[in-house]
Amino acid sequence: MADEATNGAAGAEAAAPAQFNVQKIYLKNVSFEAPNAPAVFQEQSQPQLQLNLNQKVARFEDDVYEVVLTITLTCTINEKTAYLAEVDQAGVFGLVGFDAAGTDMMLGTHCPNVLFPYARQALGDLIAHGGFPPFLLQPLNFDAIYADQIRRRMEEGASAQQPAVGNA
Repeated sequence: MADEATNGAAGAEAAAPAQFNVQKIYLKNVSFEAPNAPAVFQEQSQPQLQLNLNQKVARFEDDVYEVVLTITLTCTINEKTAYLAEVDQAGVFGLVGFDAAGTDMMLGTHCPNVLFPYARQALGDLIAHGGFPPFLLQPLNFDAIYADQIRRRMEEGASAQQPAVGNA
């Protein structure tokens, strides 16, 4: 009977589900510049927006990762920079019981999905406090972004393995 209890405990331990937890969410860096203010407030042209998105992942401890989602928004009016706003929204996430592919997928999709609403709010607040019209960043599909990254990695790996064609 003792053997059955031991084997049952080992089986339950092996079948334990993967666990994800959010340990901390915080702003790591915030920047706002309006280099052509106040003259830019008089411009009457349609603003042009350029959005850049970046993500960094670093192992913090065993099974604990820091994910930093960086969103940079540059607004130009008549080829003059109206504002440049950047938010580095970070989080510390625990990932236990995931295989390498599962960990990569969670860090590439789920973690940025958790961070995005905080980053969007911080970015919108910066722009509004800078005296510009409200800006609401539309939702992003991190699953599609991750799938595209995986596809590019595979293509780069395949092209790196292609034999070089040369003259004999």
